[in-house]
Amino acid sequence: ATVKAITDGFGGTLGSIGIIIGFGVMMGAIFEMSGAAERMATTFLKLFGKNHEEWALALTGFIVSIPIFCDSGFVILAPLAKALSKKTKKSMVSLGVALAGGLVITHSLVPPTPGPLGVAGTFGINVGQFILLGIVISVPMAIATTLYAKWLGKRIYQIPSEDGESWERPPYQEPQYDSITTEEDKQLPSAFLSFLPIVAPIILILMNTISSAAKQTEGIFSVLIFLGTPIIAVGIGLLLAIYTLTLKTSRKIVMEKMENGIKSAGIIILVTGGGGELGNVLQIRGVGDFIANQIVKTPIPVIILPFLIATLLRFAQGSGTVAMLTSAAITAPIVSAAGGNMLLGAFAACTGALFFSYFNDSFFWVTNRLMGISETKEQIRVWSVTTTIAWGVGFIVLLILNI
Repeated sequence: ATVKAITDGFGGTLGSIGIIIGFGVMMGAIFEMSGAAERMATTFLKLFGKNHEEWALALTGFIVSIPIFCDSGFVILAPLAKALSKKTKKSMVSLGVALAGGLVITHSLVPPTPGPLGVAGTFGINVGQFILLGIVISVPMAIATTLYAKWLGKRIYQIPSEDGESWERPPYQEPQYDSITTEEDKQLPSAFLSFLPIVAPIILILMNTISSAAKQTEGIFSVLIFLGTPIIAVGIGLLLAIYTLTLKTSRKIVMEKMENGIKSAGIIILVTGGGGELGNVLQIRGVGDFIANQIVKTPIPVIILPFLIATLLRFAQGSGTVAMLTSAAITAPIVSAAGGNMLLGAFAACTGALFFSYFNDSFFWVTNRLMGISETKEQIRVWSVTTTIAWGVGFIVLLILNI
């Protein structure tokens, strides 16, 4: 049974994210080789202005993760953050944490992602109302994580190497914007072709989400649902990158660059699967259920109960979705019987599930590894502390709304 729990956890995690990571790093290699990454960075800077990169990426993640899983969103958008880091000499940590923070917050609080949608159903909440209040609660959380990202980037200063295949740790330097408009821009792919492999999968996944939510599964909608499955959508993005950005490059060079990308993905895929494996072992063993059942017996205020159970479940087994859904199932009848606010009870379960992402959470490994962070102490500062800040701010907002 132990071996089965290990293999199921490893395979289950990689079944949903492993292929996407592989596609994503190959796409990133093509962006780097073709100049599309530089074009994306230049366009982004011109669009949002200088020194606003973290806020722009946080907003991008905040919006993108409403219809899309945060791990898929981060794999798709990480090359953009890396390109901005290389172009401006801003730390990949500040850019990556801002992006990932925006992604994980709306992923955890705003339907139609499965966790919040399931919680809304369990508590009997109107989904439209849940979406609107979820966005309101998410805003201060995203602001807090972005401010932390800007602070942390100066303390863990890491930028891509010139060839884009490794990372460097030079002394901290202020952002550089001198080369935004240069002659070489004329040799780069157009902004449309550069962003197409990123935007196309996002649109496809969005159409999948809308079709599924509307329960439209026949005819053309079945095609949209298929094309919008994350693996298919990101695969289409990779094909678009190959057939629009590498036309002037030999097939041999393109293959070499993609293979180099796959080499870097090996450790990411392995440790991501390992995180899923650890979480599954703890989940099957019933650690979370035991903790939840003990907490229910205590005289804790009714609005704090879903939050506390989700927090402990998250810490015990790693998955935020499992934590919020389990907390909702246990506490919804209690909150209802006690006459508590069901809407705030539902958000309490969702917010608690953000607590301290670490080794048993696959997204912990996806974010850290794609940012090039390999030291355990730094990994915790980069991602565990970020999610805990979002969790703490969310709890404060929840208490204010309850008052």
